[in-house]
Amino acid sequence: MSEREVVTLTRDVNIITVPDGNHGTLSKGHEVTIHQALGSSYTVVTEHGHMVRIANSDADALGKETHELHTLVSETDPEAVEKNCWEVMKTVYDPEIPVNIVDLGLVYHCNVTPNEEGGNDVHIMMTLTAPGCGMGPVIQSDVEKSIRALPGVSSVNVEIVLDPPWSRDMMSEVAQVQLGLF
Repeated sequence: MSEREVVTLTRDVNIITVPDGNHGTLSKGHEVTIHQALGSSYTVVTEHGHMVRIANSDADALGKETHELHTLVSETDPEAVEKNCWEVMKTVYDPEIPVNIVDLGLVYHCNVTPNEEGGNDVHIMMTLTAPGCGMGPVIQSDVEKSIRALPGVSSVNVEIVLDPPWSRDMMSEVAQVQLGLF
């Protein structure tokens, strides 16, 4: 989304403040500017200049339609599940950065293991752009929810690790170009 769009909220919405990750509410009638509409959430700037995140489930309050999760592969074998995991993680964004967490280099590891019940257990190791990132738990939850919704997934463990620490060098070439760093 290149142009900022100003909208008036049609109902009260739950928000998460960026970058500290605190929860709150914006009331119907507030005017917000859509800063980023990527993945399964919206980052908006309030009338008072505060950046907040609005969930996909509240898209209608912005006059938008909810984003649907589409998987590439419908099979549930471990290889197919892993492929789908990587694809859905590409729909998770840091609310301040218009690049998905995979291209940012935040995801270090995705391990899919078949379990005795016929499903798959998924273990993700990822980091954050900064150790004290207030949005860390929100991003971690986004990853967990998106993977949990995939066919063939029984359990998900998203582990945040800070070693090795994230650096700009971990970003894909595409991400560096998108951010004008290349």
